[in-house]
Amino acid sequence: MHTDDRWVTGDQYGMAFPADPATLLDGGTQFLTNAFRASGVLTDGNAVTRIAEFREAPGGSTGRKVMMSVEYAQDTPGLLTQLFVKFSRDLDNPIRDRGKTQMEPEVRFAALSRVPEFPIAVPRVQFGDYHRQSGTGILITERIRFGSNGIERQYHKCLDYEMPEPLEHYRALLTALGRLAGTQRSGRLPAGLTADFPLDVQAATVGERAPMSADKLQRRVNQLADFVAARPGLLPATVGSPKFLTRLRADVPRIAQHEHLITRQLAADADYVALCHWNANIDNAWFWRDTDGVLRCGLMDWGCVSQMNLGMAIWGAMSGAESGMWNAHLDELLQMFVAEVRHGGGPLLDPDRLHRHTLLYAAAMGVAWLLDVPALIRKRFGADAPSDRRDPRIKDDESVRAPLQMLANLLSQWERHGIEDLLGSLES
Repeated sequence: MHTDDRWVTGDQYGMAFPADPATLLDGGTQFLTNAFRASGVLTDGNAVTRIAEFREAPGGSTGRKVMMSVEYAQDTPGLLTQLFVKFSRDLDNPIRDRGKTQMEPEVRFAALSRVPEFPIAVPRVQFGDYHRQSGTGILITERIRFGSNGIERQYHKCLDYEMPEPLEHYRALLTALGRLAGTQRSGRLPAGLTADFPLDVQAATVGERAPMSADKLQRRVNQLADFVAARPGLLPATVGSPKFLTRLRADVPRIAQHEHLITRQLAADADYVALCHWNANIDNAWFWRDTDGVLRCGLMDWGCVSQMNLGMAIWGAMSGAESGMWNAHLDELLQMFVAEVRHGGGPLLDPDRLHRHTLLYAAAMGVAWLLDVPALIRKRFGADAPSDRRDPRIKDDESVRAPLQMLANLLSQWERHGIEDLLGSLES
């Protein structure tokens, strides 16, 4: 490692790579040529001759990102010129830098995605490496050109009410997820590469937290009840009933008490475990229509990728959907997903069992992370909180609208399906 920590020697290729955008630009065409030759993208006779565009891209919760375009000495067919660069680090922001370890499995996944048998579309990889000791990584892939060449515009998380044909898009999403899960379980992907993704249910959640006491949990539920009464337009009407809130006060401490039992059972149901995307929300996908007019999708942003219970993948893909999508179409989508897993060579799954896994995981995740949404909105807006989630103050702020919509879906499903029955099966 160089003394300034801006250049790091990667674990995979053993060559130095830049840790931040400025250092990448300093390394220029020589670094890119060496990196692309090491990964096999460029032949020894070809080289990157010019960086034609280089601009930092905002957004994301970890690391820094760059949009870049390059030119080559020989314009060989298939070479990518429009590129996207992700860094695991944000050396100037300690909070964002905490997520640096999320890229390690993403770099391994990038290598897996290059094998001929890989079944779904992901951004094509130019170079990726990671230095485990420092948590420093870089991943250079094709840039997805939203709104051009037949690719639909980019859709943002928890704004599905602005998206055309949402059901068709979720069919495409779950088809891709089921295809990946089935192919991995079939054994057709190289074992030497899939072995890098062991089952770790905890790894498919991001961040650390201290456990909440029973008193604190009850305060959170009481605050939620007050929030529903004061701002009924922000959550589904059914979750404000006194009957459901009484159930919730009993269920929440039990979910918290049995969180580790839930994760163990999700991991132990082996047929329902596969390599998958833990956060295939609509904003981590791009969509196009094939020659037959069928909507297809590719998936990006594979941080924290691992083997997981497939109910976790379902929640990750649909947690930002409209609550009406869950109520009207979840059964159909689960049946389609199960069929795709089987078609890909995976085990025959029971849609009802997968549904139970999804609800249990959503409940455990929600109790851990979503019950503080009323406090978040109170802190952000005070007494002047919006009464409609389409209010621009919510709509234009993903840090508010996303957890709010995920809480809406969690509570709607909790009320609709009775999480207490699932808890009873755990405790028996």
